[in-house]
Amino acid sequence: MSELAQTSLHNQAGPYDITAKDAAQAARKYEERLAWKLMAPAISLVLFFILLPTATVFYLSFTNFELGYKDYEFVGLENYIELFKDRTFRTSLKNTAFYTLIVTPVSVFLGLGAALLIERETRGKAFFRTVYFLPVASLLVAMATVWQYLLHPTLGPVNAMLGLAGISGPNWLGSSATVLPSLAMIGIWQSVGFNMVLFLAGLTAIPRELYAAAETDGAKSAWERFRLVTWPLLGPTTLFVVTISVINSVKVFESVKTLTQGGPNKASEVLLHTIYQEGFVFLRVGYASAMTVIFLIVLIIMMLLQYRVLDRRVHYS
Repeated sequence: MSELAQTSLHNQAGPYDITAKDAAQAARKYEERLAWKLMAPAISLVLFFILLPTATVFYLSFTNFELGYKDYEFVGLENYIELFKDRTFRTSLKNTAFYTLIVTPVSVFLGLGAALLIERETRGKAFFRTVYFLPVASLLVAMATVWQYLLHPTLGPVNAMLGLAGISGPNWLGSSATVLPSLAMIGIWQSVGFNMVLFLAGLTAIPRELYAAAETDGAKSAWERFRLVTWPLLGPTTLFVVTISVINSVKVFESVKTLTQGGPNKASEVLLHTIYQEGFVFLRVGYASAMTVIFLIVLIIMMLLQYRVLDRRVHYS
């Protein structure tokens, strides 16, 4: 073919190639615009309900803003300096850590145990799931009267049963030695059902064939099948459950507010209750914002350490 003919064919094919390329680019742009439109509601919610409030709290933590007053000043790090000199804040940090160390491991262990027991049952699974999940669905504020009655030092059935065994029951919610463990017991009661549901979801995702294969390979006992099959494959679920349990434990507030008000002698004072007192009772929003920033930093550090330690041991199938 002559050079002139080749040039002519090239010139004729050019416009078609350009048109196809333009059509592909137009399709990509349309998909991008559609994706942004679909993400817009979620992005708006995150922006207006998470990022902007967080930025506002961070800004207010450097001011002496008080609720009800228009004028406020930028005070720099004064709130943070005062914070670490505040005995109530240090006590609330210690109590929150103690509460979390009790509630998180116990609720995770009991949630896993309940899930394993229900998974093995052939009848009544729906009934037992509902019974265990009821504390999660119930409002703790509404259950406060029930717990006050159960743990009453003279009228409560808990101390009555201890009395039958010859044990003198303590003043569960009125003694500095027992108030925090009592609140932790209530927190465990409320958390076990939620953890159980999460573990049940993880257990149903494990293929049944793996248990048969493990039994064929010599894993005859239920413990060996749990150790070799169930526990490794529950790794991602366990990591998620532990993370959620830590977050919920650190955020304890309702039981303290309704049952003890942080008493007696601040023995049940926890971080969120201290923030609430400073911000909405004493109206020191700037100081409460500094507490909130520290709370968020502690929570983020705990999550990062947890993922760094646990994620290495998780088996992702």
